[in-house]
Parts: sequence; C-alpha cells; structure tokens
Amino acid sequence: MMNLSSSDDTVAIVFSVLNGASSLVCVLASTVLFALKLHTKLVYRLALYQVLIGLVFAAVETFEIIFVDYDELYKRLCTVVGWLVVYTQWVKLLFTVWVTVHLFCFGVLQKNLKKFEVLYVVTSLFVPLLIASIPLITGSYGYSSLGCYIHGTNATYAIAAIEAISLWNVPALAILLAASTAMVVMVIKLAQRVYLRRQFDTTVDGDQYWAALKQLLPLAAFPILFFVFVIPSLVYGAYLFNTSAPSEALTLATSVFISLWSMASGITLLVHIAVARLYGKRHRSKATNTKYSSSYTAVGETESSVHVDSFTKYSLPDDSI
Repeated sequence: MMNLSSSDDTVAIVFSVLNGASSLVCVLASTVLFALKLHTKLVYRLALYQVLIGLVFAAVETFEIIFVDYDELYKRLCTVVGWLVVYTQWVKLLFTVWVTVHLFCFGVLQKNLKKFEVLYVVTSLFVPLLIASIPLITGSYGYSSLGCYIHGTNATYAIAAIEAISLWNVPALAILLAASTAMVVMVIKLAQRVYLRRQFDTTVDGDQYWAALKQLLPLAAFPILFFVFVIPSLVYGAYLFNTSAPSEALTLATSVFISLWSMASGITLLVHIAVARLYGKRHRSKATNTKYSSSYTAVGETESSVHVDSFTKYSLPDDSI
C-alpha cells in the first residue's frame, strides 16, 4: 500500500468535497436551463455543453477520495481517472474556444456561425480522445500530489513531466490567453457601439443595445474565468518541471482552483439566465408604453427568451444568440 502524506489526504478531501459541491451547482444550472426551455438558443447550448462537461469533470474528481488509502489494486482505476481528467479538461477547453469564436464573430465580425454547431460538438468531443490517449500509450498516468493525472514512475517522471506540459500547460495557456483577449476586445467593441448608438438614440430602441450587451457579458466570462482558474495549475506544473519536490501550499491552492472550474461554469450560466430574464422583463415593460412596443414584442417571443435580436438594428446577425 502507498502511504500518502497528510497533505495528500487533504488534497484528496478538498477535491472530493469541492467537486461534489460543483456537481450540484452544475446540475442546478442545467435543470434551470431546461425548465425555462432556453436550450433552443445556440449560445445557451454552448454554455450548457460547458456545464455538462464540468459536471462530468467534477464527478470524476469527486472519486479522488477513494485514493486516500492508495493501493496497487487501485492502479488501473487511477489510470482510468487520469485519462478522464485529461479528456474532460480538453473537452472543456475546446468548448471554451468555440464559445469564444462564436461570440467574437457575432459581436465583432457580425457573422452568424449557427450552422457550425455540429462542428463545435464533434471536434470538442473527439479531438480530446487522441490527446488523452498519448499518456495512456506511454504509461504515464499515475497518482501524483494532485490525484490521478500524468505522473509516471520514478523512471518515467521526466517523460511524464514533458507530456503534462506539452499536452496541457503550454496549449492551455496559449489558447486561454488568446480567448480571454478576444473576449475583452469583443466587449470593448460592443461597448463602443452601444455608447455611440445611445448618443443618437434615447428611445427604448436605443436602450435595448445596452440591455443586450449586459446579457452577453456573462457568456464572455466563460473563457476569462476558465483562464483565471487554470493559472494556478499551470504555475504548479512549471514548478514541478523544475523540481520533483511538491510544495504543500501550491498543491492545496491548485487543488482548490481546479475544483472550482466546474462550479464557475454553473454559476456563470445561472447569472446569464438571471440577467437575461431581468433585462428582458424590464425592457418589455418599457416597450409596451412606447410607440415601439409592437415591433419589440415581435422580437421578444417569450418572457424567458434572450432579447438580443435587437442587435440586428445595426447589422448584427439574426438568431445567432
């Protein structure tokens, strides 16, 4: 039997407790989305995909508790868990990329990419299969200070470290940095348009653009928050590459941030739904008291819909969100 240190025990418990809570948040967010029938909107589905894969990731990490008393009997199971962790990481990363691409094209390039949804899903689910299988072939999955992951034995530790950095740390850093930058550019660009529009249009019609921008902000938060929560694990990976002695403080901090990935996705979706409904109601109420009420109601559809089609007033693509 492998004797784990007290810090390893603490990390396993943190993983299990926080990821268990994250699972509940993801279930709640998914339930609310389906209850309000918001899955008919493409961007809601893109957000839902992230929440669902977050739920899978959290469920997998919850099982880390069984490895507190690690035994050779658990070696194969640990390999499976390690493979699932890498796979779900990449699925979430690619769905984050597609959310970024879709929102950037929608808000900045004024392109409707709705027809590419199947491509979003297929690439996000199948490309990670290949990536996660590389450490499986080289036998690099094992129990590390952060649970079952790419670790290897003493003899293969150097190879496993290189695999971990090349298969996750470096690409994740580059992709999430680019995605976060794209979202910041999109928000600034839309804010400029909203500002200019409201300078020349003080009616409800002009105010709708501001409401629509606020509805987009929670979605733009997906790649930015993912980037924030992944930074500690990237730093920790670089630290371990230079030393084989894990830092208890970095290990614990990293385990907390990793465990909050899924919870952040669920909370982001809930915030988006709440904001969309709040401003949908508010601007419908204003519209009914003005001469614009009939045209706005035609766009509104239902109380729970996201009234972002008003963006089309200045050439944003119709029904892309």
